[in-house]
Amino acid sequence: MSSSLVVGVSGSPSDPSRTSTLVAATVDRLAAELPDAETVLVEIGPLLADLGAAVDREHMSAATRAALEAVEAADVLVVGSPAFRAAYSGAFKLFFDWIGQYDLVDTPVLLTATGGSDRHALLVEHQMRPLFGFFQSTTLPLAVFGKERDFDKRVGGYDIASIDLELRIDQAVRRALPIIRGGFVAAGVDEVRRPAEF
Repeated sequence: MSSSLVVGVSGSPSDPSRTSTLVAATVDRLAAELPDAETVLVEIGPLLADLGAAVDREHMSAATRAALEAVEAADVLVVGSPAFRAAYSGAFKLFFDWIGQYDLVDTPVLLTATGGSDRHALLVEHQMRPLFGFFQSTTLPLAVFGKERDFDKRVGGYDIASIDLELRIDQAVRRALPIIRGGFVAAGVDEVRRPAEF
């Protein structure tokens, strides 16, 4: 790929957020491997009022529309959610409910999540991977899960404090690169056969 748009989406309603820290670190690591990569980080929390109240996109703020359009235009997505009741957050689901059904076809998606302990780690496989299967995205082989003690709290945010988590990010990116570089890019809507055409 000569250039690429790497978009991170944090499904945490909180600020500061461990999930946002993990997504941002993964986006940065991935973008460092892609020539001339442009990065965008979408924080869902500030968009929730729009996402929950609007009846259509025309009634959303410019910031919310821009966030949705960035995701739909992405060459690569890094998505993350905190674990809530053994699933992704309602904020995460609400955001992706507004994404066009065919706008993420073949888009490579690197899955990340955070939770209090390793007991939540299968969230990415049992909840997040099927969601992007619905979108016909290319979910990348390795997901990244960060537990609470992988992060240090500081004034205004969190830092990754675990070498193991840094290595997981690195391994996930390295496994993703051959697929991304191999040409799995977002398919145009006009190239997708609708169910009525089958």
